[in-house]
Amino acid sequence: MTLVRQPTRAGVRDAAAKVAAILPPTPLYVARIGGVEVALKAESLQPVGAFKIRGAWHRLTALDESVRAKGVVAFSSGNHAQGVAWAAKRLGIAATIVMPSDAPAVKRDATLALGAEVVAYNRATDNREQIAGRLAEARGATLVPSFDDPWVIEGQGSAGVEAAAQMAALGLPPATRVVAPCGGGGLAAGLALALPGAAITVVEPEGWDDMRRSLEAGWIEPVGPNPPPTACDALQTPRVSELTFDVLSRRGAEGVAVNEAEIAAAQRWAAEKLRLVLEPGGAVALAAVLSGKVRAEAGMLVILSGGNVDIQAYAKALADPPPQGEGGHAKHGGGG
Repeated sequence: MTLVRQPTRAGVRDAAAKVAAILPPTPLYVARIGGVEVALKAESLQPVGAFKIRGAWHRLTALDESVRAKGVVAFSSGNHAQGVAWAAKRLGIAATIVMPSDAPAVKRDATLALGAEVVAYNRATDNREQIAGRLAEARGATLVPSFDDPWVIEGQGSAGVEAAAQMAALGLPPATRVVAPCGGGGLAAGLALALPGAAITVVEPEGWDDMRRSLEAGWIEPVGPNPPPTACDALQTPRVSELTFDVLSRRGAEGVAVNEAEIAAAQRWAAEKLRLVLEPGGAVALAAVLSGKVRAEAGMLVILSGGNVDIQAYAKALADPPPQGEGGHAKHGGGG
């Protein structure tokens, strides 16, 4: 019997120290939403445009030299791809990324520019895990999943350690609730480990809200057949993992789903109020708070997880009619 390593809070602290040694903190903004001050963590301003650099760095630095020499294989629609490619380039590791053929060109091109090999697959008919697994086995390389990995989960949780220090420096109360985007749940699970005193709310696009349904059911519920189209390419995960579900279910995490109009409205709000570019998947947590599906409260931390946009789709989102309701005043503090 093979024992599976579990992600731990101590691992999150180790990951935070590793990340702090090579990267400055991403900025923390404070905005008044629903009459209260809410902290907004701009992971969209990471060097690869998303939080995924954290988990990739923690995972790849945990490999010994003999393992690094055989390379790594990952599968991703783009953000994890760039995180792995960035870490691999810095560490001198060969990286191969299995990416959907319909991944945004900006993400594919950025992954290639970082020196990774890209292998395309059909999102509708092919199994990316199987393709990546076969490649890794054939090459003797290490498979680096985007969320189903204890080191990756711990690495993503380093954002919570960083945010907690920034909130304290700004005189804000400790985080009482974290609202985070969710694809496979690696970020949310890592944050749950990093911030044990905070309630966790995961946010997904409608029709892809399998983590929400899984948490409500008490067992893993995959995305159903023929899910609706969504602009959130980064959150199109057909099934969450046992690792992430276990962490989140034990913490009593809750989930909500937001629609495409609410996501676009959040992108526009971020551009206007924060001067931040957010991709659809990176804006879902903000969308949940702005729409009122998650009520703003003192001590709330919202993760703005990515900003790798398709420029034409982003221009269309900004050109749509502005949302109705409260705007919000934002200020910036710490990091970046």
